[in-house]
Amino acid sequence: MTDKTKPSDFKNIRGADYSHIKGWGIDADPKNDPTYPIKKRTDEEILGYTWQRPAQQPETVEILKSVERPNITAVFGTAAPPSGLSGMIRRMAYKYSESDLRRWMPLILADRVNMVEGLIEDAGKGYLPNVFAERGWNAELKYNKKDFVIKVAAGAALTAAVAAFLIYRSRSKKAAAQ
Repeated sequence: MTDKTKPSDFKNIRGADYSHIKGWGIDADPKNDPTYPIKKRTDEEILGYTWQRPAQQPETVEILKSVERPNITAVFGTAAPPSGLSGMIRRMAYKYSESDLRRWMPLILADRVNMVEGLIEDAGKGYLPNVFAERGWNAELKYNKKDFVIKVAAGAALTAAVAAFLIYRSRSKKAAAQ
């Protein structure tokens, strides 16, 4: 058995000349095909495969789809449907094109909001997460001690400043009320 496909058998259906692109058509020559002679070429590869599209995955939860697509993708995730504040942010973001910053920035924000929603949900179920371990602070302390100490000091200073401001404001209100 031999591969009877010749480079002249490949049709340029778009009509453009891509020969100026380095490496263009490199796989058209069977002598330069890394799969030759193991792979047997057939007419199906030249003309396109014909196959029956499998049944669409059923929609059992809300699916957000891109404005660029007229329908939903063949396969999609259903483990975490949009819900709560993060879901509202995602629904708003999906009104914009995939090339628009107004889509991606809210999606990043929605991820952060969803993380906080998850912490609140866990606390509601009686599970208190080990934030120190889950955020990777053990590894940071071990391998990046200097920056970790700076981050902790900055966090402590910010927390102290906010606490001092709140205490000062509450005392000012009490003094003004008297």
